[in-house]
Amino acid sequence: MQNEKAVVSAQDVAERAGVSRSAVSRAFTPGASVSPAMRTRVMKAAEELGYHVNHLARGLVRNRSGIVCLVVSEIATPYRASLVRWLTQYLQEAGKIAMLINTDRSDNSVSAALQQAINFRADASIILSGMPDRTITRQCFQHGQRIILINRDEDLPGSLSIHLDAQRAAATAVMAFQRAGCRHLAFANSLAGTPSLMKREAAFIAEAERVGLSVTVERFGTTSYESGQILAHRLLTQPQRPDAIFCVTDLVACGLMDEARHRFALRVPDDLCLIGYDNIAQAGWSSYNLTTFAQPVEQFARDAVNWLQRTEAEEHGLTPQNDPQHHSLVYQADVVWRGSVRGG
Repeated sequence: MQNEKAVVSAQDVAERAGVSRSAVSRAFTPGASVSPAMRTRVMKAAEELGYHVNHLARGLVRNRSGIVCLVVSEIATPYRASLVRWLTQYLQEAGKIAMLINTDRSDNSVSAALQQAINFRADASIILSGMPDRTITRQCFQHGQRIILINRDEDLPGSLSIHLDAQRAAATAVMAFQRAGCRHLAFANSLAGTPSLMKREAAFIAEAERVGLSVTVERFGTTSYESGQILAHRLLTQPQRPDAIFCVTDLVACGLMDEARHRFALRVPDDLCLIGYDNIAQAGWSSYNLTTFAQPVEQFARDAVNWLQRTEAEEHGLTPQNDPQHHSLVYQADVVWRGSVRGG
């Protein structure tokens, strides 16, 4: 049987270079006190032996693994993929290791994911999907792990919540439909029931009622293109057919628009005005040309990682239990005017 290749240790490098073990550690630590000549000797020995610093072991000695777990479902959807892309980029730039955990929407799967994060001694978990059980989040808190919630709806001690202001987007959508002469409004939602999606629905209904308009609401399935197709059939076969539909996401809007045009022979925006949400790349394609609201996903990611770095720097050896405050950031989703609303 072939023997496994032995791992080269820092002690091996020290012996090859003729220096102490601590000198090797200082040579590989940015900003540490070590002479240029000694650093050169250490680096030469390390190269000859094929030595690489074990950052995980070093981090665990400092009670920091450098791991940040991303708890996420529906990774393939354009919005979620964009958010994961920006988060992993900024985490890597910050010297963190992103661990992606794919879940469904159930509480149990998210809680199981957080248990994995605890087992791997993750510094933090960023939750993009579902809501964990409070018992598990308390365990994370007690193990010194921070929680970042994006478009979730719970206040946890020592955590950061990132939210969107649903009210302004709702007011803009209602105003756009009114300006286009629409009077029969509808809202197309999924059955996901996440806080951000339900807030969009509630805010749109409230704003329409404020100006004297009622809203027909239909919900179906996952937040997907296929659900948009089903929702089109449910809404466009009603006795009072809507002349304007606010879709909970762009992906739903794309499915609904295709069915409206190809199955019902409706013209967008002449016969039916549509607005989506997320500003995914497909919304700007000429075949959709969809008016939508852009989530500042890059800003979400940058601010989340900055908060994580800042709170770590402020610890000075203290654990997060000493900072039980919940932090919150609220953003605006800016409207992107395209051609799916008359006069837009």
